[in-house]
Amino acid sequence: MNNKIIILLAVICFTACKIPVLVSKQENKTIPAYYNAAQDSTNIASIKWRQYFTDPYLTALIDSALKNNQELNIALREIEIDKNEIQARKGEYLPFVNLAGVAGLDKTGRYTWDGLSEEDLKLNPDKGPKYIGDFRGGIYASWELDVWKKLRTAKKSAAIKYLATIEGRNFMVTNIIAEISSSYYELLALDNMMSIVQQNIELQKNALKMVKLEKEAAKVSQLAVNRFDAQLLHTQNLQYDIQQQIVETENKINFLTGKFTQHVARTNIALNEIPVEIVQSGIPTQLLLNRPDIRQAELTLAASKLDIQVARANFYPSFSLTASTGFTSFNPGFIFRPESLLYNLAGDAVGPLINKNGIIAAYSNANERQIISAYEYERTILSAFIEVANQLSFINNYKNSYETKAKEVEILNQSVDISNKLFISSKADYIEVLLTQREALDSRIELIETKLKQLQAKVNIYRALGGGWN
Repeated sequence: MNNKIIILLAVICFTACKIPVLVSKQENKTIPAYYNAAQDSTNIASIKWRQYFTDPYLTALIDSALKNNQELNIALREIEIDKNEIQARKGEYLPFVNLAGVAGLDKTGRYTWDGLSEEDLKLNPDKGPKYIGDFRGGIYASWELDVWKKLRTAKKSAAIKYLATIEGRNFMVTNIIAEISSSYYELLALDNMMSIVQQNIELQKNALKMVKLEKEAAKVSQLAVNRFDAQLLHTQNLQYDIQQQIVETENKINFLTGKFTQHVARTNIALNEIPVEIVQSGIPTQLLLNRPDIRQAELTLAASKLDIQVARANFYPSFSLTASTGFTSFNPGFIFRPESLLYNLAGDAVGPLINKNGIIAAYSNANERQIISAYEYERTILSAFIEVANQLSFINNYKNSYETKAKEVEILNQSVDISNKLFISSKADYIEVLLTQREALDSRIELIETKLKQLQAKVNIYRALGGGWN
């Protein structure tokens, strides 16, 4: 007995001392110095999306997307899969108990020892059993002893991956809210552009009538009429491109909300009347807490570190207990008699000795995945901070741009009236009228585009700071 214990300890020591040494990467959590200057802890990400986006048509679309979006529903099913994985891992370090029954009949060859015995039984039935078979019923149990905590660590890793999947779903919610909102504002911008183009079409029709009257009075040539007519056709043609963009944007929203092609209900408020509030970005630690993708990357990194421990434990021997009890008999009529009772109990210790290539490869791969997760975590943090910095700059620059462009539009609108009056009094030629009208139309459309970029920046900074999912 002592010799067996010594041999067992020798196997354990031998198998445990051959583990390759691997170097894991430590993640970098350094926050940029310029970002650390922020002291205001107010953060718009803490605002619920229903309070941040107050347009009832927009909130209805977001509600529909959060219920019907296929990608989001797929993510919910993946969460359930990872939740079931925790249950599976938990079951691995608990005892397995099975109930089994076996019934069999044996027939051996005539010219064997068993066959000769069968012939003797046929000649003398009273000397042996009537049936030659195997009938068993009982309970069988096995239990792997989690000495090295491999199974418990695997369960803990599965639980962390489950939490990471939830964070992935939260990040998806944030992105869907942002995408719906951005597309909705784009749709409003296209509506406003269509309205501006149609207004200009009416103005240019009146200008064309005026030029035709001037031609009849021999004040201008046919060239002037043709130029005004061509500009009217050019403006009318803009409608079709805008209409196509409206259709595509509506269908994009329909896809996100899980609907087939249909009209998207929306407000008729002018885009320029929608306010853009002052943005509070908060302090860096809030960004690390609010962004679901950062927390997902952090959890994935934590799980990958645990996976290394699981892979490392494969180098050590595993211990297991097996036990069974039940009844067995060659005759089904005797199976439940006390004399047919059997039981056994055994313990096993199995450890890798030669050819550990598969275990070494799995261990090395686990380490590589941990290093990849560390880089992914660093990249996610870096991307988040840069994204916030870009969007804050975007909001400030386009606020100034909108104010400048609004002044330009006001001046050009005045210039249209002035050029028309000067043309009627023969103090300006038709080229000046045409150019002024074209510039006024372009500037009004550019003002809408600038306002759209402001509103999309409002959406993007909310997403960048981690708002919406909670």
